[in-house]
Amino acid sequence: MKIAQFEQPDGYCVGVEVKGRWVNYTKADAMFSLTKRRAAAESLSTINLLLATGSLDVAHIRRVLDFVRTSRLLPHLLVHKDAAMKAPILRPGKIVALGLNYVLHAKEGSFPVPEEPIIFMKAGSSVIGPDETVRIPRGLGRMDHEVELAAVIGRKATGVRKKDAYRYIAGYCICNDVTARTLQTRDINQRHPWFRSKSFDTFTPLGPWLVTADEIKPPVHLHLECRVNGKVRQKANTQDLVFDIPTVIQFISRYITLDPGDVISTGTPAGIGQIRDGDTMVCKIDGLGILRNPVRFR
Repeated sequence: MKIAQFEQPDGYCVGVEVKGRWVNYTKADAMFSLTKRRAAAESLSTINLLLATGSLDVAHIRRVLDFVRTSRLLPHLLVHKDAAMKAPILRPGKIVALGLNYVLHAKEGSFPVPEEPIIFMKAGSSVIGPDETVRIPRGLGRMDHEVELAAVIGRKATGVRKKDAYRYIAGYCICNDVTARTLQTRDINQRHPWFRSKSFDTFTPLGPWLVTADEIKPPVHLHLECRVNGKVRQKANTQDLVFDIPTVIQFISRYITLDPGDVISTGTPAGIGQIRDGDTMVCKIDGLGILRNPVRFR
């Protein structure tokens, strides 16, 4: 199931894809609640809210969609034609990213393959959605694209065992971990964290939508690629991750409590490359769609 975040002229709404059309699930769920003679707890206008309230329940969403179909309400409950698709998680509480999680990527940077997951944080304020512009301050040196598979946490996770890890995932989307490479290298050489080189505003394109976890059967082996101006830069499969998703969730949750809506970006494969003013980045992962973002220097 594809679930997207939209901004309409009258505010935000959640959209669910049905046969190529986006149903306004925010309105549909409210109407469904009325038929059951109960008021909706609150307007579920964002995916963040669905996750925070435990309302991202695939079985319930299907019941609501069945109600829409049988009541012949579909034409009246479509997302507004002028709505803009936004990042599925508008401002994650935490973005936990993985460094050097593909062997060839570690080698291309002349780093040893890590013996345990390398994790770092990105600011939630760096998130943008599909077709939004990555705006890069001038004078910071080289800037790179990094296509990655992102897992979105669906329920509170602490001390998770590897065998249970997939149960904590609400869904998956694409992440482009844009990086100020010159600045990152300088920080690494000075033994400083990578945080600032990863966290500029607009440096985390996310989307285009959330695909619910029931659609992606474990183990998660998906092809991913990044093209810049139509030319393939990165191409790999998540089966080549040094540390797979269950290992990563077990490792992170040993130290950090993960909350609904938190994002884990699982690392980028080899082929990172420089982006320049006027470029267009297109990231693609099988089953998860295409995430397109133009680049502008400011």
